[in-house]
Amino acid sequence: MHIVCLDLEGVLVPEIWIAFSEASKIPELRRTTREEPDYDKLMRWRLGILKEHGLGLAEIQATIDKIDPLPGAKEFLDALRSMTQVVIISDTFTEFASPLMKKLGWPTIFCNSLEVAPSGEITGFKMRIENSKLTTVRALQSIGYDTIASGDSYNDLAMIRASKAGFLFRSTEQIKADNPDLPAYETYDALLSAIRGVIG
Repeated sequence: MHIVCLDLEGVLVPEIWIAFSEASKIPELRRTTREEPDYDKLMRWRLGILKEHGLGLAEIQATIDKIDPLPGAKEFLDALRSMTQVVIISDTFTEFASPLMKKLGWPTIFCNSLEVAPSGEITGFKMRIENSKLTTVRALQSIGYDTIASGDSYNDLAMIRASKAGFLFRSTEQIKADNPDLPAYETYDALLSAIRGVIG
């Protein structure tokens, strides 16, 4: 039995923090897990910038409401879900993801949660579990699934490498150069074909 584990941002939807960086005109917020492998460090840095600028959850959600899935993403996901089980494993947060899941047809997503003050200030974040992508893949394997994983960033590499098959998708040139043994694809058709080849 197979289950496909997909990253969210950069794979199915645009990077939320890059979109918010552009909307808020704060270029520092463009930094993502493509550049910073340490997610805890990255998030604490982001929260510091939000606090400095007096921005909170409402401002980020207003930007997310205007984000659409990447062209072809929903069709890719629909085709994939007709072939096998699919779960999105993301380091994003429930408070960010819900509007995007609606636009993608409500796929299953495992993600994290924010700590938000009554004022709307994001005061912290709660990760579902440590190393959530790898841990989730291992848990799925422990109940009898062969996992197939795909993502674009440093924090996807562990789940990709731990899976029966793993693929980079629209990743950076640096990540591809650092991981030459991992198949890398740029289109949904190519990724779907690769996954179909594993499932048989």
